[in-house]
Amino acid sequence: MKKKRGFIAAGFLSTAAALTLVTTPNLFAKTENKTTVSKLEALTKFTQVIGTVEKYYVDDLTINDIINKAIKGLMANLDAHSSFLDEKSFKEMKIQTSGEFGGLGVTVGMRDGALTVIAPLEGTPAYKAGLKAGDIILKINDRSTLNMTLDEAVSLMRGKPKTKIELTIVRKNEPKPIVVTIIRDIIKIQSVYTKKVGNDILYVRVVSFDKKVVNDVKHALIENPSAKGLLIDLRNNPGGLLDQAVGMVDLFVDKGVIVSQKGRIKDENEVFKATSKGTYKKIPIVVLVNGGSASASEIVSGSLQDHHRAVLVGEKTFGKGSVQIILPINETEALRLTIARYYLPSGRTIQAVGVTPDIVVPFGKVTVEEDHFSLKEAELKKHLESELEKIDGNGKEEKAEKEEKSKKEKVITKEDLYNDNQLKEGVDILRALIITQERK
Repeated sequence: MKKKRGFIAAGFLSTAAALTLVTTPNLFAKTENKTTVSKLEALTKFTQVIGTVEKYYVDDLTINDIINKAIKGLMANLDAHSSFLDEKSFKEMKIQTSGEFGGLGVTVGMRDGALTVIAPLEGTPAYKAGLKAGDIILKINDRSTLNMTLDEAVSLMRGKPKTKIELTIVRKNEPKPIVVTIIRDIIKIQSVYTKKVGNDILYVRVVSFDKKVVNDVKHALIENPSAKGLLIDLRNNPGGLLDQAVGMVDLFVDKGVIVSQKGRIKDENEVFKATSKGTYKKIPIVVLVNGGSASASEIVSGSLQDHHRAVLVGEKTFGKGSVQIILPINETEALRLTIARYYLPSGRTIQAVGVTPDIVVPFGKVTVEEDHFSLKEAELKKHLESELEKIDGNGKEEKAEKEEKSKKEKVITKEDLYNDNQLKEGVDILRALIITQERK
C-alpha cells in the first residue's frame, strides 16, 4: 500500500471535502450532526452488548477477549480475505513473508464458506501427495475446518519440516472423504519451466508469479527466436506479485490498460498501462487456465483475452480479484483488509466471477486406439538398438536412460499430449493460429 500512515485521516478529509462542494453550510451542519448521532447510537449499542456479554456469559471473559472476538467476527463477515491478525497470527505472517518455514506447498482460499484448495504448487509435498484444485479441506488432523478462518487454517497447516499432517478432503465425484497424509517441508519453487512442442511452439509453464517470472519468460523468448507460437500454461497457478503479472502482459501488449485497481480511497486507485518497448506483438498465443488459476494468473489471462492477444483454453478460473493490505493496529496486532478490487481492461471484475475461457475443455486423457503391430521401420530399428544396448551393458544403458530423461525434460511428447487433452487442444489451436498468420 502506498500511504499507510494517515490512511484513515485521509479518508475522512476527502469525504468532508466532497460534502463541502455539494452542500450549503446549514445542510452540511445538519448532515454532520445526523452522522455523529448515528455513530454514537451504534457505538452505544456495541458498548451495551459488550457489557451484557461480560456480565452474563457462562465463561469468564476479559474485555480484551471480548473485543478480539468482536473484531474477528467483523472481519470474517466483511469478506473471505479480510481478517484480524492477533499477536500469534501477526508473528506467523511475518515469518511466512520473510523467512523459511515448513509447509505443504498449497494455496487455499474460502469459497462459499468452505476451505478450498486453489492449487498445489508443482514439486511440493501437497502436489506429490495428490491434492487437486477444487478439493475441499474438511479436517486438518482432528480439527474441523467449518467456521475456521483462513488464517487459522494456514497456521495449522504450517509447521516444522519433516513433520506429518493429515488432511481430510472432499473431492468432486468421490463417494466419500479422502484422508491424505503429507510430510511438511521447506517450500522451494521453480516458477518458470520451458519446453518445445515440435520445432515451432514454445511451451512456458508459470507455476506462480514470483519476482523473477518476467525475466525468465523474456529469457525463454530470446533463447527461442525461431518459435512461431507461444503456449502459456497458467493452470493451478495461484497468483503472486502484481508487478510480475503486469510485466508479463506488457511483453505481448503494446498499448492500453492492462489492469486497474479501484477502491473507496481515490489515492489508492491505480491504472497499469502497457508500454510499446520490447513488445512481442505478432507471435500467436494460447493460454491454458483452470479452476486453480487465481489472482495474478487471472489478471494475465483475462487481460490478454480482453486485448484479443491470446486464445484461452481450459476451464473457468477461481475468481480471486481483490487487493488486501496489512494495517498494523499496534506493534503486535494488525488487520488484513480488502481495500480494492482488480478490473480487467474491459471493465469486468475477476472477484467471485473468474475468467471464462474462449474454448472450454474439461481435463482428461485423449483416447487413442493403437495398432501395436504397425511399427514403422525407423521406430522398430530404434527400439531394437535400445534393447541391444541393454544386453551389451558397459554403462551404455544408463547413459541412454539419462539422455532420454534429459530429452523429455526439454520437449513435450506425443504421449504428453494424449495424457492431457487441454494441452493437446491448446497445441492444435496454436498451430491453426500459426498457419493463419503465415497466410496473411
